[in-house]
Amino acid sequence: MSPSDLAAHEKREFASEIKFLLDPPTAGLIRNWARACLVADPNAQGFAGDTYSVTSIYLDNALLDVFHRRGPYQHSKFRVRRYDRAAFFFERKLKTRGRLAKRRTAVTPDDIARLSAPSTVAPWPGHWFAEKIAGRRLRPQCQIDYQRTARVLMTPAGPIRLTLDEAIHARASTEIQFSDQSPALPVTDRVVLELKYRRDLPALFRDLVERFCLNPVSFSKYRAALPVLGVIAASAVEIFAVEKLQTCPTS
Repeated sequence: MSPSDLAAHEKREFASEIKFLLDPPTAGLIRNWARACLVADPNAQGFAGDTYSVTSIYLDNALLDVFHRRGPYQHSKFRVRRYDRAAFFFERKLKTRGRLAKRRTAVTPDDIARLSAPSTVAPWPGHWFAEKIAGRRLRPQCQIDYQRTARVLMTPAGPIRLTLDEAIHARASTEIQFSDQSPALPVTDRVVLELKYRRDLPALFRDLVERFCLNPVSFSKYRAALPVLGVIAASAVEIFAVEKLQTCPTS
């Protein structure tokens, strides 16, 4: 379940995912907990070997049907993703009833450029992605950047994964190419905690949730970014109950 499995083509099984919005002090405590209880993502870096940067270009149609979760657009997100400016992927994230699956393909910068120019050559690794976004008339809406801490563990019930995403910023995007120069705006001052697992909430994660009195929330970086960028009115997004989050005393 690591981010940078460089297999050219990958389909991931359905998994469960729950999210929490944390204040930075609580995120720091949970990061320490994770470093004590889980192992570092094997493809991450940093002094603890568990951090990397993520940059994603999110695609939507002119009516923003993905944002509004309308019709056939309500369950899928299409994005072009970069890890540490070194690994690139075309991704489709499918989420239904709290369960998610990912299809992704490792690509090169040249492959990304091919999305902007229709091609009649033989199928290539990213052909499925190009076909999907063309058929749905998807185009870039924004670029989102953040820093991630990732810890994993193999358990008898399967792999589990914990990530902490912080310093989340968004930039306007009209082309499918990564930009590090245009102005970036902060999306939230919170840290996004995600817990991924195969079926039932593992005992280790259940202990974490109880220890820190965590309340799950529905949160989408993409849906939070568009109001910040002025693409859509802030009133179009539900207000997340972050004020209800609290930290239990630890001992």
